[in-house]
Formats: sequence, C-alpha cells, structure tokens
Amino acid sequence: MIASHDIDEKVTQLLELAREKFGVRAKTLDKAMRKLGRRVPSRLHRQAEVISAAQKLGGNPKLMVQVDGDAVGCAFAEIKAHLSSVDVRERRIDRLLDVLGSISFNLIALTALLIVFLRWQGVL
Repeated sequence: MIASHDIDEKVTQLLELAREKFGVRAKTLDKAMRKLGRRVPSRLHRQAEVISAAQKLGGNPKLMVQVDGDAVGCAFAEIKAHLSSVDVRERRIDRLLDVLGSISFNLIALTALLIVFLRWQGVL
C-alpha cells in the first residue's frame, strides 16, 4: 500500500524534472502534462493520469485502499526515466535547426519563384 505523502513527494519530483528539462512551471501534474503536450509521448500522459487519480484519492485513507501501488510506482518510474533522459542542449539545438531549415526552404522557394517570374516577364 502506498501513502498519500509518498505520492505527493513523487509528484513534486516529477514537477521539478519538468521544470528543469522543459521549463514548465505548473503546480499540479495535470497542468504540467497539458503544458508539455506533444513534447512527450502519449503513454506518459496515460501514466500521469494514473498518478493524478491516486493523488486525488490520497486525501481519504479509506479510498487509498483502492489505489494500486504497483501501478503508481511503475507510472512514476516510467515518467521519471523519460524526463531524466531528455537532453536540454540537444532540444535547443534541434529547435534551432528546425528554424534554420524552414528559413532556408522559404529562401529557396522564394528564389525559385523569383526566377520563374523574371523568365515570364522576359528579363532572363
């Protein structure tokens, strides 16, 4: 059986990891996962729902009997493992390369359109 303060500690750890790796400033796990959105796999969203459901039942000791401690532990371990494996530097480099790639594609397309327009006008 898992205690409600254990769940709260685990949620605090996950929120700290989300803040460290993604810059998400949320007070609850639900809000943090919504802000993370597609940056994390959907299976992590499902695992976060397991933890959130257990946390909601945590206020009542009689309802805590319904919580599957193994499922909560596995969900926590999976989310923590994924968030720990995220490399912030690599994420920033990927984002920069995405922006540079889209800019270069737009410049190539603009140049091609300019050449087509100049040929159509008979300048080239």
